[in-house]
Amino acid sequence: MKKSMRAFQILVLTAAFLAVALFGWFANQLLCPSVASSLDTKPSVNVSSSPASAFLTKNVISHIAEDAGKCVVNIDTKQSVSIPDGPFSFGLPFKQFQYFFGERLPFDNDISGQESKKEHKFESRGAGSGVIIRSDGYVLTNNHVVRKADDIEVTLSDGRKFKGKVVGRDSFTDLALVKIDANKLPIIRFGKSERVKPGDWAIAIGNPSGLDHTVTFGIISALGRSINALGSNVELIQTDAAINPGNSGGPLLNIDGELIGLNTAIQSGAQNIGFAIPIDVARDVVDQLLNKGQIDRPYLGIYMQDLDQKLAKSLGVPADTKGVVIAKLSDDSPAAGSGLKLGDVITRIDGTEVTDGKSVQKIVRKHKPGDKLNVLVSRSGSLVATEVKVGDYPGDVKED
Repeated sequence: MKKSMRAFQILVLTAAFLAVALFGWFANQLLCPSVASSLDTKPSVNVSSSPASAFLTKNVISHIAEDAGKCVVNIDTKQSVSIPDGPFSFGLPFKQFQYFFGERLPFDNDISGQESKKEHKFESRGAGSGVIIRSDGYVLTNNHVVRKADDIEVTLSDGRKFKGKVVGRDSFTDLALVKIDANKLPIIRFGKSERVKPGDWAIAIGNPSGLDHTVTFGIISALGRSINALGSNVELIQTDAAINPGNSGGPLLNIDGELIGLNTAIQSGAQNIGFAIPIDVARDVVDQLLNKGQIDRPYLGIYMQDLDQKLAKSLGVPADTKGVVIAKLSDDSPAAGSGLKLGDVITRIDGTEVTDGKSVQKIVRKHKPGDKLNVLVSRSGSLVATEVKVGDYPGDVKED
């Protein structure tokens, strides 16, 4: 009797377990569609209408790399360099030169330190990347990639090689246009860097250390980076997509495969801290180089210093004043000719409040040479209004 009762209990428990499992399976099918079908449903978060940007499927990066990679080129440069004979030319031993230039330097066996009037000539080589922006052979790259190059060779993704010629450069933004004698080339799709936000996906393609068409993946880390140590005049995009020497001039893409930046620099001694020139800046430079052959860059001729309470007190302006101090005026500049003075605190431009040097630059860069700006400054506690005619930047940035 006990055995019969125990068997009955086991049977009931088994039936109950199967019923619960079966119910769970039906509920899962009704409420939770398969992974494949869920990709077709509308996401609950606000994302782009593009499937690629809405869901990071297993093939989306490879598809982007395949399509955009056709528009990425390798740029190899050669430059003739002469170094005076002697074991400590330029204050450095030859081994250090070998390391710096990455080339084997020819020198005589006698390095006893005797002075010589001989010069050793050798060929310095460089490598970078670029991106095709027009089907008739226009390639966008960094100016520092092709700067002072005697010979430029451009290699396409299909292996074809062309001699390149610099047809426009702007060292202010570190951009250059290279022309090759080719037609019907694939061209990159342009995005808008103004739409980029920290946390967006980012893809870099380039030629790091000669490893052509290397693809790396990460995110946009930050925007508006000003890197004074690099001499950058542009607010750069920061990314953690791996960028290395040789990536310079290559594209930074969004998850839709659109060009949003041009890779230009890395933070030395750090890991995955790279910077790119926003494509909105590059497009403006390219348009001017193609249409006019030069860059019309607005210029006031002032050196600025952000205002703090200590500086405000020394200048005799109210402690709660917000603005930018004119620390220096360039000779014969538009600002100097307008009546602005050393120590003036710029508080507003065209009615817009300015709080630091960046805000002044943003306003000025929206104007063209010849435009007039209404500038309000605080001078010895009094407000003074003046009109400044925007000038044209006096020549290109000096190169080393």
